[in-house]
Amino acid sequence: PVVALGIADGKAAVAYVREHADRWNLKTDRIGIMGFSAGGTVTSGVCFQFDPASRPDFAAPIYPYVGSYDHRTVPADAPPIFIAGAGDDNFGFHLHCTALYEQWVRAGKSASLVLYRTGGHGFGMRKQGLPSDGWIDAFYAWLTHL
Repeated sequence: PVVALGIADGKAAVAYVREHADRWNLKTDRIGIMGFSAGGTVTSGVCFQFDPASRPDFAAPIYPYVGSYDHRTVPADAPPIFIAGAGDDNFGFHLHCTALYEQWVRAGKSASLVLYRTGGHGFGMRKQGLPSDGWIDAFYAWLTHL
């Protein structure tokens, strides 16, 4: 039940930001969602369960867990998705990253996957001298080509 509440909050956040985009000088067609670990679960859940008001224009679940909500069918209007993780994720979430990517690709949707050999779980923005340090640059490059 907590995951469902998180996904509902994620959907509400996307809708709220879009609703107030003019006030904040944001482009209403460039509203996305990003989350790490549990936040990646929320982000990927929103990608499966959005409604017209809460559909993100892009999404970036970073080392998400995707086994705690219904994710059997990729929506016809699924947003482009950028997924990142590390092969040495101690929770095994790199397998969730590859499964999510495969679902998007099989559905004919835009997807990018960056899976680093090392970086562990929770690499975030901190520099560790590991391959995963470059994920934010890959994400930026992806965003500039949407």
